[in-house]
Amino acid sequence: MKLWLLRHAQTDADPGVCFGSTDIGVSVEATQALARQIAPLIPADAVLSCSPLQRCAELAQAIEAIRPELAASADTRLAEMDFGAWEGREWSAISRAEFDGWIGNFADAHPGGTGESTRQFMRRVGDAFDEWQISERDGFWITHAGVIRATQLLARGVRVALRAEHWPQAPIEFGEILVVEV
Repeated sequence: MKLWLLRHAQTDADPGVCFGSTDIGVSVEATQALARQIAPLIPADAVLSCSPLQRCAELAQAIEAIRPELAASADTRLAEMDFGAWEGREWSAISRAEFDGWIGNFADAHPGGTGESTRQFMRRVGDAFDEWQISERDGFWITHAGVIRATQLLARGVRVALRAEHWPQAPIEFGEILVVEV
């Protein structure tokens, strides 16, 4: 089985801003261009799911407009990680002590004080991943870089990243597709 993981198009957020679970938009032009590029690549029998955040949901709708047989369902488990009080702040404005506190207890600390711990995030994404595996069907997720990285770990059998250096570091570009096979 294959699971295609597509990162949404470039957002309207300023570069360097932490926007995890914040519902940031994407230009209509960027969404439409990515939909035209991706729609022909999606296997007809794949189950199409997307994050409910507009940067993913609007892309799913644009793909459906091109390929009506691909009815996407929004899944909250595919939303990006919640960074609590860091949401909307520039990463460079987050104090070193705050950041080090999160990195020092990577699995269980809550970024931004009230954000989602990496363990909670991995559990949420893991629930979606497990459901996909049980379905025994190919899947196609329109989602976020954090969800893609978590899924890469899950595909290797890692249920939680205990240390920050265990978290995948390779860049995931806007509009990039990665494939996981199990």
